[in-house]
Amino acid sequence: MPLALLALTISAFAIGTTEFVIVGLVQTIAEQLSISLPSAGLLVSIYALGVAIGAPVLTALTGKLPRKQLLLALMVLFTIGNLLAWQAPGYMTLVIARLLTGLAHGVFFSIGSTIATSLVPKEKAASAIAIMFGGLTVALVTGVPLGTFIGQHFGWRETFLAVSMLGVIAIIASAVLVPRNIPGRAAASLSEQLKVLTHPRLLMIYAITALGYGGVFTAFTFLTPMMQDLAGFTPNAVSLILLGYGIAVAIGNIWGGKLADKHGAVPALKFIFAALAVLLMVFQFTASIHYAALATILVMGIFAFGNVPGLQVYVVQKAELYTPAAVDVASGLNIAAFNVGIALGSVIGGQTVEHYGLAQTPWIGAVIVLAALLLTSLSGRLDNTARAAQA
Repeated sequence: MPLALLALTISAFAIGTTEFVIVGLVQTIAEQLSISLPSAGLLVSIYALGVAIGAPVLTALTGKLPRKQLLLALMVLFTIGNLLAWQAPGYMTLVIARLLTGLAHGVFFSIGSTIATSLVPKEKAASAIAIMFGGLTVALVTGVPLGTFIGQHFGWRETFLAVSMLGVIAIIASAVLVPRNIPGRAAASLSEQLKVLTHPRLLMIYAITALGYGGVFTAFTFLTPMMQDLAGFTPNAVSLILLGYGIAVAIGNIWGGKLADKHGAVPALKFIFAALAVLLMVFQFTASIHYAALATILVMGIFAFGNVPGLQVYVVQKAELYTPAAVDVASGLNIAAFNVGIALGSVIGGQTVEHYGLAQTPWIGAVIVLAALLLTSLSGRLDNTARAAQA
């Protein structure tokens, strides 16, 4: 695997830390800013909205820029956004800061996925994407628990200062390790971009992505208060639980990439979504049982992000087939779909918490993941029908 992938992974680590650390800080921010738990949870949705806007729109607008310069500019924007969050005088400034960093995130992962697949043979595409997204999982293993610890002991502002330092390291890594001659794609015309937005097969994959992630984040957004208020763990113990969850996610991400390479994207996704739906239903009954809740969360971590490589390589494969001139845009829209799912999941979770309580979020998440499983099965059948027609 080329060194350019390492630079992408380092940047993904910084971005992943700022995206997911908010989950560990929801309760702290709510207390220190004197806002409600659902309002603090909206900071997850706002970030995801920034990604959803940034991924397709800014990816299309920056299509002609050299890849290395674009990567560096994105990490600069990311760092500025986190510095703004550090200095935020109140909730609205924090919302703007989260939106800015979300914009950088969206473009980074949309072009990063196509860069990663262009650097390796086709049969290693899912594994290359898994390595880049491995930065996100390493962030869950180390960045999120450490950021949560900093927030709980020194204040949430200091967490964002620490994350901005990670942004500086990512800028240096990209400047040193990323070659200037990264293969780019010709910028897609407006009509080609619109084709991506309207092609039914691509829209189906985006729906699968949004539902698959939305179900997980319905519960995951409020994992910290659930483990404290329902399962009875201390704040320090929750930091360790997030560490264990991150390790499980790291294992699951690499395993998910290998599963998609070996068996194909659709079979891998069907298995992962089925397991996630079952685990969320189990969590519905174990959330208030101390060690049973811990065991469920750790097992769930293996599957929670294992679908990322399969989903991303699936949309790239279909875009190369149906909209070959706009693969970057198609990839960007899938990153947007991930974050539409995160936004919807955190909003649905917030509404559930507000009206029915923390304990009701897992089963609602399971129903949403089941919808993703049904759509995946339908998409696989359509693939088989198309192949049979061509034979």
